[in-house]
Amino acid sequence: MTDERAAFRHGASQFKVNFGKLREEYGRSDWAKENILIAVAGAETDGTSGIRDANDATLRQEIEKFAHVIFASSPAQRDFWLGRRSGVGEDVLRERYDGCKPCLHGSDAHEQATVAKPEGDRYSWIKGALEFNALRQAYIDPAGRAYVGPHPPFRATPARVIAEVELTGADWAQTPKLALNPGLVAIIGARGSGKTALADAIAAGCDATDGRLSNASFIVRAREHLDGVGVLLNWETGDPSVRPLLDDSFDPSLYPRARYLSQKFVEELCSADGLRDELLSEIERVIFEAHSTLERDGATDFAELLQLRTTVLRDNRERDEEAIETLSDQIGLEREKQSQIAGLKSQIGQKEALIAGYIKSRDKLVTAGSAERVARLNALTEAADHVRTQIRLWSQESQALRSLQNDVSDFRINRAPMALRTTKQNFVGAHLDDKTWEVFRQTYAGNVDGTLTERLAKAERETAAWRGKELPRKANDQEPYVADDAELKQLSLGELEAEIGRIQRLINIDTDTANRLRTITTKIGDENAALKRLKDSLADCEGAAARTSQLQSEREKAYLRVFESIVAEEQVLHTLYRPLMDRLAQAPGTLRKLSFSVSRHADVHRWATEGEGLFDKRRSGPFKGLGTLEAWANALLKPAWESGDPTAVAEAMAGFRQAHQAELLDLSEVPRLQQADYRSWLRGFAKWLYGTSHIEISYSIDYEAVDIRKLSPGTRGIVLLLLYLALDDSDDRPLIIDQPEENLDPKSIFDELVELFIAAKNVRQVIMVTHNANLVVNTDADQVIVAFSGTHTPGKLPPIRYLSGGLENAEMRKHVCDILEGGDRAFKERARRLRVRLDR
Repeated sequence: MTDERAAFRHGASQFKVNFGKLREEYGRSDWAKENILIAVAGAETDGTSGIRDANDATLRQEIEKFAHVIFASSPAQRDFWLGRRSGVGEDVLRERYDGCKPCLHGSDAHEQATVAKPEGDRYSWIKGALEFNALRQAYIDPAGRAYVGPHPPFRATPARVIAEVELTGADWAQTPKLALNPGLVAIIGARGSGKTALADAIAAGCDATDGRLSNASFIVRAREHLDGVGVLLNWETGDPSVRPLLDDSFDPSLYPRARYLSQKFVEELCSADGLRDELLSEIERVIFEAHSTLERDGATDFAELLQLRTTVLRDNRERDEEAIETLSDQIGLEREKQSQIAGLKSQIGQKEALIAGYIKSRDKLVTAGSAERVARLNALTEAADHVRTQIRLWSQESQALRSLQNDVSDFRINRAPMALRTTKQNFVGAHLDDKTWEVFRQTYAGNVDGTLTERLAKAERETAAWRGKELPRKANDQEPYVADDAELKQLSLGELEAEIGRIQRLINIDTDTANRLRTITTKIGDENAALKRLKDSLADCEGAAARTSQLQSEREKAYLRVFESIVAEEQVLHTLYRPLMDRLAQAPGTLRKLSFSVSRHADVHRWATEGEGLFDKRRSGPFKGLGTLEAWANALLKPAWESGDPTAVAEAMAGFRQAHQAELLDLSEVPRLQQADYRSWLRGFAKWLYGTSHIEISYSIDYEAVDIRKLSPGTRGIVLLLLYLALDDSDDRPLIIDQPEENLDPKSIFDELVELFIAAKNVRQVIMVTHNANLVVNTDADQVIVAFSGTHTPGKLPPIRYLSGGLENAEMRKHVCDILEGGDRAFKERARRLRVRLDR
């Protein structure tokens, strides 16, 4: 063969590489390891697929283990080499093939027409600058830096990506314009080099600095040098925004186009005070946004949704608490009646003795032989007492009916319209028109006017009939007004009094005696009427015990309903938190350490202290002295208050009341004889005993089963970053963070935060100022911006410049190692974690 080129081609086609020798030579050559990557085809008809014999299976595995890159484009191959296939995870790949491998694909063109046109549009995408080291980084992080498909993998929404930042009017900015990566941008530099200056400027351009800047921030410290300085942001969609760095006319209603976690903001949220304010508000926002639009009931935030779900329950609770107070007042009145029984019995005995004395006095005025007339007089007097009672009852009914008529009129004119206006105000969200609202106007079900008119007319007729008319004196007292066989209790009072006067005149001829007899008879009638009222009062008071028992039962039922509302509200909170709680339960890694819990909290100390203010604590007994009531309540009531169902709570309170109410009532500072004051004290006692203001429903955020309020500021910082990096997936705005590692130890940063940043950068743009190498290297930051500041001139800002690049760039890796503490160690740890043996 005389043609050297032909000979060369022929020889090359016959050339066979000894795999063992190749691997040996590659291992010896530092140059080769720095400048050569080994790739092997993974298609079914190419590469190691040609080694099919069972004896050669080990050789095939060794070749694929030796390779850095697999030439393959099918989804199945990519899933296999990334450890995503069932049964073949990353651990298996590390054991068999020394780790995961990036899959790449070219056009494999055999003709001009197919150049740069791979089959199925399976283009290879490498994340990094156009240099060889970008391929090396793809080998280190195959899942994050290599991809095969028609388009690069989707990451942040373009409209939410800052493509470029430019500082205008800033003579101190030597590199005023910087392009920004849509993934994770790490800003590093020595102290005072201008890192935070860039972060503040970007945040200001996004209207995200309101309330976020501390006195140590760049914009605040350099304020006197920033007049006329502005920031121009170019967004990925070509939508520029211009803002002055000093914007004293800032409108806080503007929606920030980025979320800025400045040092001040993080410090405040991680403090004990911040926990109760903005951090909880942020958590509630995330909880709210975890619900689909359909589940939000039209609410715009968590507070509104909670109000929508709990308004009815809270209204029910308020009504039942008012019912408890009303019932307690009624119970107090009934108890007062029970205390009157002995006095009423004594008064009745005295009244009966007085009446008996009057009767004896009357009998002495009667002359001998008048016994029949005296008996007749007694019967007439008794009948007259009965008729007076009827007149009193019908008169009272007439008065009550007139008052009821006035009440009906007042209800129609005043109370019903007022109630309708209040209902309209309370339920504006019902969106009813005035005509529809009219059907809600309260009115009476029947013809109340006709009923009242008819009943009032009857009462007035009955009153007039029982009263009768005054009859004139007859010429002869022997002529009766009433027949001997007449039903005396059916006669009118006029007839009875006329007949009583006639009998009195027949019994006593003497005028003085007749007057005395008339007076005594009148007194007997009056005292009998008073005795009747006393006996009615006694009957009412003797029935008070049964009514008290019934009222107490109703009060306990109302107390039960209060706790049914509390427990129902608790369940509403559980429902609201459920989507996020379910997500946390299924989440991998650090997210599993976070949990939410809803609970009832009873402030027993507050309840007991309020109660002790009602008692004379000097008196002997189980509640003598400060703190004893709290101890009893902790033992008997607190468990039910905090964890019992409504029935258990009601039973616990009933048991406590039955066991100790008498002892507590004996401690009253108000003597029972002072009835009005004691009744007021009883009202306060019942309001306290059955009060529920000391019970609140709260939720806690727990990290590794520890309430966040008990965590260190550093661990709270982890929770905060969990919130923004992992849970807040509805917010796709750029996230700007100033030194997220503050207060965290290196191990926590590596164990807790690295994976969060890796996940976050795939869905949103993250711009981070940091001093920590792990957050730059092990997150495989997509862009590193190094800040440098020049010599400071008095009265001016020092010149600031920025150098930008990726970790695939050797110079940039050197800056990372030189500036960040533990940079070299971070690169080695990354290599160890990923099971690779490449130098940084």
